[in-house]
Amino acid sequence: MKKFDFDFDIQLFADGGADYVVNSTGGHIEGGAVTNAGALSAEMKTFYDKTLITLASANLVHEQFGQKRPIPKNGGKTIEFRRFSRLPKALKPITEGVTPAGNKLNVTAMTCSVDQYGDYIEQTDMLELTAIDNTIVEATKELAAQAGLTLDTVVRNELVGGTNVMYAPEVDADGEETEVLSRADISAACRLRVKDVFKAAAELKAVNAPKINGSYVAIIHPYIAYDLMQDAKEQWMGIQKYADPEKILKGEIGTLGGVRFVESTEAKIFGPEKITEDYSRFTVAATATKGATAIKVAEPVEAHQLASPVPVYVDGTENTVTAIAADGTLTLGTALANDVAADAVICGQGAGRDGSAVFCTLFIGENAYGVTDITGGGLEHIVKQKGYGNDPLNQRSSVGWKATKVAKRLLEEYLLRVESASEFSDVVESN
Repeated sequence: MKKFDFDFDIQLFADGGADYVVNSTGGHIEGGAVTNAGALSAEMKTFYDKTLITLASANLVHEQFGQKRPIPKNGGKTIEFRRFSRLPKALKPITEGVTPAGNKLNVTAMTCSVDQYGDYIEQTDMLELTAIDNTIVEATKELAAQAGLTLDTVVRNELVGGTNVMYAPEVDADGEETEVLSRADISAACRLRVKDVFKAAAELKAVNAPKINGSYVAIIHPYIAYDLMQDAKEQWMGIQKYADPEKILKGEIGTLGGVRFVESTEAKIFGPEKITEDYSRFTVAATATKGATAIKVAEPVEAHQLASPVPVYVDGTENTVTAIAADGTLTLGTALANDVAADAVICGQGAGRDGSAVFCTLFIGENAYGVTDITGGGLEHIVKQKGYGNDPLNQRSSVGWKATKVAKRLLEEYLLRVESASEFSDVVESN
């Protein structure tokens, strides 16, 4: 991924001197001696906004395949996306000399409300005395990364909420497959394979999902990409073999079965829910017998007063934890139905019963979803120097960002979520 570095002297952008505020959103300078005096040039405001947008865009993997809609101007908080339905087959023969009735384009409007997100970094006058330029540049870089990841997550969380889902089957050492019908039944043996990629592509083809520039696209986590490439071997085409490298997608790593794969560490992971602040998984310390309502774990824990029972899997069976003692003993809400051996796993619910984290790979057809664009007011960069607002002693300055964002699934059948595990499933958490 290309890295962008920007070094600039922020003091050169103000016409009013060191005591004035450069406000890139309002397009003006504000300061201790004069408020709203002077004006920030259009070129400099554009520079500020483009710098933030360029840096933030590196993290916006999930939004790049959606319909783009500009932020509504003076139109309230509602935005409209359009879903187009295919025309039926025209099987009735046309009568000679008679104009048929024709048809109409079937467009369904889908509306949703936009939300705002943002953050800022405040710094003191003492820090500015020694390194104002560098700290503002570094703050902008960090805020841009935060903005990009935040907005990408907003889009991702909408996409992974879809109803069109497929689960990787469990495959044993002999290659025998066992069908998996729920996230809870995914284990570490449920890996994404070449066969599953072809099946996912077939599912999209079967509903006539249009391709994106000639291919379907999948967003995949690096761990799952590793599993897939081990299985694909010579079938995998890396980007270094592309005939037209100029058209490589942001984050793209290769192609398999007519699907272009885009890699992101932000691909959704469903991990076990937390049992305590520090643990989502425990290891049973010693065999617990059938009928027991307490079980000791190997990990060092402190006594916890739980506000409500925590749903867990105890060796794959649903239960709850109602209390935790300082010696590592968990009190269960339900007596054990069977013996539980030492080294068995107790984990929070929300992922696999065996504690495996579940990774989502999104297979996408064209027009599957819509997003608001980050340009045209979608993402703003705001710089305020000391003396702005309620700061009578010129002690504080800040750099920040503000964004308006929403994403919407438009055609569920054009967006397929494939859930699988990996050999890393026992060491990762939800993201």
